[in-house]
Amino acid sequence: MSSAQPVVSVARRGAERIRLGHLWIYRSDLDSVPDGIERGAIVSVTDTRGRRLGQALYSTESQIALRLLTRHEAPVDDAFWKARLAAAIELRSTLGHDGNARRLVHAEADLLPSLVVDQYADVLVVQTLSQGTDARRDLFVRLLVELVRPAGVLLRNDPRVRLLEGLERQVEVVHGEVPDRVVIRAGAIEREVDPRGGQKTGGFLDQQENHAAAARYARGRALDCFSYEGGFALAIAGRCDGVTAVDVSEDAIERLRGNAARNRIANVEAVAANAFDVLREYDRAGERFDTIVLDPPAFAKQRRAVPKAVAGYKEINLRALKLLAPGGHLVTCTCSAHVDEALFGEVVLSAALDAGVPVSVVEKRMQARDHPVLLGMPETYYLKCFILRRVE
Repeated sequence: MSSAQPVVSVARRGAERIRLGHLWIYRSDLDSVPDGIERGAIVSVTDTRGRRLGQALYSTESQIALRLLTRHEAPVDDAFWKARLAAAIELRSTLGHDGNARRLVHAEADLLPSLVVDQYADVLVVQTLSQGTDARRDLFVRLLVELVRPAGVLLRNDPRVRLLEGLERQVEVVHGEVPDRVVIRAGAIEREVDPRGGQKTGGFLDQQENHAAAARYARGRALDCFSYEGGFALAIAGRCDGVTAVDVSEDAIERLRGNAARNRIANVEAVAANAFDVLREYDRAGERFDTIVLDPPAFAKQRRAVPKAVAGYKEINLRALKLLAPGGHLVTCTCSAHVDEALFGEVVLSAALDAGVPVSVVEKRMQARDHPVLLGMPETYYLKCFILRRVE
């Protein structure tokens, strides 16, 4: 650690979080903070006895006051950042991904807290979500251009979480050219994404491996709820007689139809409707499906929303299980970080018991491997995916 760095000491609870592998220290766990620390500064972190714990990014406003960068004393300079970025990018090159869209940097799980970098073909979309990474955005862009050589870099800094850091929400091209639409490929399926206005940074890259997994089990008549632009629907269509894809967004449904046409897929019916209503209507009508996918948005974005989220997850899983034909498969997901795997399993079991439908777990899955999970930091394990089979 540099002697020129401000030194922030943390209370015992904060120090214990670091020792157990977590990278966040909350403002309530700070012991002493010197005056005049700049927004996003790199600080030395100690416990109350003065024992060094590492170096961290400091936020003057967020309740996440410290984001640990390293436990070591080496300088956090341009070479440090370049090495971290290069290591993250190198990992992705080893995963055998069959496509041209992937997450290159997954924030804390790549030891680059609050920095997200997604690649869509030859375009990079970057998010700097804290004061610390935002203060170094120009450096990150320069290093990414050097390492990846993209045609364009888009700074997609519109998530609401930036407001908690006292940062503006903005979207801007910071290198080269970025088209309004980019065509990406996963396996044999092509999709058009909107890097400026699409969900997340343009699309749901975290589900790409689950799309392929679902296709391995898909057959017969299929229902895809919360389909968005059709990631699951398009992936399973080749294995099914027909797929009904449902999403509440008219715009998403139009893009889904365009993506189906691009891939010459004619057996996907795209329906703009509320998935809760559709599931209830099909249940009342006694409909049956051999394959069902549930991929809803996060029902619990905050911990206090968990009880309501649990009720929502149970409702859709209960209805889906009643619609599932014997021997059929349900692919059910949650992307709520506050709903952990054990709780999600309890919700699905409760739904199965109430539906009177015995199921076995064929696979438990998570976000794609280019979205790794940092052990000790449960917030990085946010996407849970169960593939179930009705066994009667």
